[in-house]
Amino acid sequence: MDNNLLDVKAKFIRGFSDKTRLQILHSIQDKELTVSQIVEELKGNQSNISQHLACLKGCGIIVGRQEGKYMYYSLRNKQIKQLLIMMDVVFNQVEEEVAACDKNDQLDCCRREA
Repeated sequence: MDNNLLDVKAKFIRGFSDKTRLQILHSIQDKELTVSQIVEELKGNQSNISQHLACLKGCGIIVGRQEGKYMYYSLRNKQIKQLLIMMDVVFNQVEEEVAACDKNDQLDCCRREA
């Protein structure tokens, strides 16, 4: 596979690699929500949530729909929803190993390269 394509694929996957972004994705998995509704549901702050929404939108994972003064966010398509479901299925199978693994922290393998 082309290295440039692998770089782009890694960038896409990093969109899923943050706890707050995962919370946002799960909150809009079955419905569209405004920033305020997401902030309320996650008990976060608007600036932080907005930054994560921009990241998710920039990675093509979510879309925004303007209605009046409100922007409604939802998953881009049903394949993203299926991907989230499949991630949960796989995670349930490997949860113990992931919890016990200290390699990610030691290798810092999930961080963005400088």
